[in-house]
Amino acid sequence: MRGMPTALHLVTRPAQAAIRRWVAGAFPRNGGGTVDYDTPVGDPGLFDPDGATWRIHADFPGMLAGGLAALMLQTLHPLALAGVWDHSNFREDLLGRLRRTTTFVGGTTYAPRASVEALIERVRHIHDRVRGSTEDGRPYDANDPALLTWVHVTEAYSFLQGYRRYSHIDLPAGAADRYFDECRRVAEALGARDVPRSEGEVDAYFRAVRPTLAYTGRTRTVLDILAQVRLPVPVASLSRDVFLHAGAALLPEWAVRMLRRTPAQRARARMAAHALWSMAPVFRLALTEGIAAHACRRVGRDPRELHRW
Repeated sequence: MRGMPTALHLVTRPAQAAIRRWVAGAFPRNGGGTVDYDTPVGDPGLFDPDGATWRIHADFPGMLAGGLAALMLQTLHPLALAGVWDHSNFREDLLGRLRRTTTFVGGTTYAPRASVEALIERVRHIHDRVRGSTEDGRPYDANDPALLTWVHVTEAYSFLQGYRRYSHIDLPAGAADRYFDECRRVAEALGARDVPRSEGEVDAYFRAVRPTLAYTGRTRTVLDILAQVRLPVPVASLSRDVFLHAGAALLPEWAVRMLRRTPAQRARARMAAHALWSMAPVFRLALTEGIAAHACRRVGRDPRELHRW
């Protein structure tokens, strides 16, 4: 009967409560911000609630693993990494950086239109101050359309791979292209240009940009810090390692080689991917009152529709 708890729901109820506490502790709603996801009623924000972006970004395991994969990919771009190196407190507060990214992606996906525009304007204002030179003297500017495109593509690619790997939902034909075509709106609003709009264009983009990428001492330093990040939850190292290695499992093979991942690291990634895939249904049962659910009710949708195509 509709509304009756399933056997999985009943058996995993204690785990669901733990997961809710885990997520609330590691990634507080709004990240300390003031975005209202409940009003104004009927405002869909930047994206079609029936589109691909709302569905793909509603999958917490895939999004968190994908976000970590994107961070790993981004360490390979010397210009993008220089901006983080020179203008970020990632050494002391990498978790804070992850939270801010989570807040921005969630907000631009599910917030009402005025809030989305405010979030984008705030990031543009921050980018205005991020400029300098790399170790070898090349200038960088966070408002450089090419850098904005790089950051966007690494994130969108990784989120999509996370959804495919961990959501337990088959992606319909054409949905990947629809996703890339939709989510480029945020990148373009920030100033990105020539943003790929399909899976084929993303593959071509990566082929074109690979000669400009490099594994450097800074890459190694950031990856070492990422491997030690502490989450404010019980058994923080275990939860970190599962998601971090499950994120590494999403990397394209060329990036795995460039990041110099060892056979042992590759094996851990495979094991973590299996572990996260096994746990993913419990995450869905536990996380029913997040920002996506509030946004659905704002536009008169059943939140369960986000888990169907």
